[in-house]
Amino acid sequence: MKSLRKLLNGLELFNDYMLAAGRSIAWVLVALMVASILLQVFFRYVLNDALPWPEEVARALMIWMMGLVAASGYRWGAFVAIDMLSEMLPSIIRQILKLLLLTLAMVVLAELFYLAIEFFQRGFRTRAASFQLSRAWIYLAMPVCFGSMLMVNIEMLLREIGRTFGDPENFPEPKSPSISTAE
Repeated sequence: MKSLRKLLNGLELFNDYMLAAGRSIAWVLVALMVASILLQVFFRYVLNDALPWPEEVARALMIWMMGLVAASGYRWGAFVAIDMLSEMLPSIIRQILKLLLLTLAMVVLAELFYLAIEFFQRGFRTRAASFQLSRAWIYLAMPVCFGSMLMVNIEMLLREIGRTFGDPENFPEPKSPSISTAE
């Protein structure tokens, strides 16, 4: 269990930095998205001359923002979950079910990551409609999203293995960041 705890510590540290960087960048992307939308509102309704690109830019920024913060939401349980049934199960069955579900999620995320890489590579064949940028750079958000979620899933799986077969106190949940800081 010591080697598992050591491996988990390293992965937690990596994920802490990766997720903090993603959340920090996401704040900037949200600000740029709002600025793009406000610019379009100004040009469309004040100057009566709509720009062709702000909606597409805002959509790309939103996709990237989501891709950068999804793993943080996954790590701290911010996604919708139906856990009513599992709470009624005996402890050992609940732990085995959680291990199976985390393993299944890891397989699905690995497949999604692989498909997202292929989608990114195909994106070099097309350009955004309203500005000269390969769509691949927009599509890159998906491999980033699924790759970071896969890393978080592996961390969660290792933690659950440690809790199931070792001392649960040695494998606590990671601390979630304070909302007041953008980390």
